[in-house]
Amino acid sequence: MAHRRAKLTSLGRQLLVNRIVVEGVAVAHAADMAGVSRQTAWKWLRRYEAEGEAGLEDRSSRPRRSPRALPQEQVDAILAARHEHRFGPHRLAPLLGIPRSTIGDVLGRHGLSRLADSDRPSGVPIRYVRERPGELLHLDVKKLGRIPDGGGHRFRGRVTGTPRARAGYDYLHVAIDDMSRVAYVEPHRDERGTTCARFLLAAAAHFASLGVRIERVLTDNAKSYTDSRAFVEALATIGARHKRTRPFRPQTNGKAERFNGTLLAEWAYARLYETNQARLAALPAWLDFYNRKRPHGSLGGQAPMTVLVNNVSGNHS
Repeated sequence: MAHRRAKLTSLGRQLLVNRIVVEGVAVAHAADMAGVSRQTAWKWLRRYEAEGEAGLEDRSSRPRRSPRALPQEQVDAILAARHEHRFGPHRLAPLLGIPRSTIGDVLGRHGLSRLADSDRPSGVPIRYVRERPGELLHLDVKKLGRIPDGGGHRFRGRVTGTPRARAGYDYLHVAIDDMSRVAYVEPHRDERGTTCARFLLAAAAHFASLGVRIERVLTDNAKSYTDSRAFVEALATIGARHKRTRPFRPQTNGKAERFNGTLLAEWAYARLYETNQARLAALPAWLDFYNRKRPHGSLGGQAPMTVLVNNVSGNHS
């Protein structure tokens, strides 16, 4: 799967190759339109010529062979010692006879780098996932530049001397259920407290239609959430408690941040939109795909709506 800051998804690579092969756009210009280097454009073009559309899919970065990889027996010994003694790499190194850098790498790969991230008695990693839908709802706002008529610079490229469009911004209000990852999104023209309050009520009504009652709402410390009387009243209306992220710790609201990255990569910047309205019109279909069909890595490959329905009905997938 493409990393969160990748310029091209598989759909973006297909668009890049189509411009070169079908539309006859020069490789250098197509690369500039997609915001990537010429070398990257040539790489995907050669893969397409050699393998067809299959060559545009993500590949694992894992090497075919790892002759110097640490034997599994030593990996198991490191993890067992970590759970038993709760020592760090410096104290485990002389105990196991393994370099502390190697031990640090193993603990990092298995999510055991920090003792605070594991259960104190058992040492089992804590993943901070709620047990039932509606127990915690993540809220966030993503500011997104509007597309001028005719398309934006991400696909058309920048031309020296061309004035900026100054088309303004859309504010994507996002709600993510912590347990199931089901998402609800609405575009608005601002992020004021009254708008956030209306969005919360709409999100609560949406999840209620799915059989889910919101118990807690997690937001960052923006004033539109913390100082808005309308937002406080909306919380009281749905009967939910307000939780805030720790200052300067955006990881606390990481599920919303991660969804925002997916939203931009797979919807906002995934293909050419001639107008801003065309992009907004494509949002409901993409959101339905995300919730109902797109496999989610943290859900064992299941779609978010499948997990939500199973848990609301008592099947507990």
